[in-house]
Amino acid sequence: MKEKHHKHEHRLRRCCGGFAACLLALVLIVAFTALVVYLALRPTKPTFFLQDLQLRSIHLGDPSLSATAQVTLASRNPNDRVGVFYRRLDVFVTYRDEPVTVPVSLPPMYQGHRDVTIWSPVLSGESVPVAGYVADAMRQDIAAGYVVLQVKVDGRVKWKVGSWVSGSYHLFVSCPAVLAAGPGGMSTSLAGSAGGLNGSLSVASLKFTQPTGCTVGT
Repeated sequence: MKEKHHKHEHRLRRCCGGFAACLLALVLIVAFTALVVYLALRPTKPTFFLQDLQLRSIHLGDPSLSATAQVTLASRNPNDRVGVFYRRLDVFVTYRDEPVTVPVSLPPMYQGHRDVTIWSPVLSGESVPVAGYVADAMRQDIAAGYVVLQVKVDGRVKWKVGSWVSGSYHLFVSCPAVLAAGPGGMSTSLAGSAGGLNGSLSVASLKFTQPTGCTVGT
């Protein structure tokens, strides 16, 4: 009986080992095929362009900043045979490397070959903490009629080739936005506190200068 029992266990182990080996081989084949497809097609990262930025309001606190802006952002898939799944895209605005609006999540979407997608989210931040020198620099720049912001996109993407979909990849986009006063100059008003140190800044004269290309990293 013991001999039969040992033979049964041996066969069972051989069967399990064979099944595990087959499963591992299948996983390796699928992974190798996906790698070959990826290397053969070499997906190119989507390109992004900042088409417009309308700065609606800015309020400087002590030391905080509240701002509202609407951005128009376009992306293009340059690939002929590779689609792009935008799984997550968070958009926000920074000034001197500090966020001045909270991230807004764009809806997940698929972008086909050579397709172009345009988003126009409204971005805002209420009493966002900033360093004192950042608030001072913003006040001075607006008074001078020349402000440089950055529109940032932080997200995750997947590549799609036929029915095959890749794993998730990090995508980080940075778009410079230059705003300047028109030929008539800057009529900036500061209201709301004694001494003019804090309050609401009129930004009606600040206009987005021109569409700009964005840097795209992973």
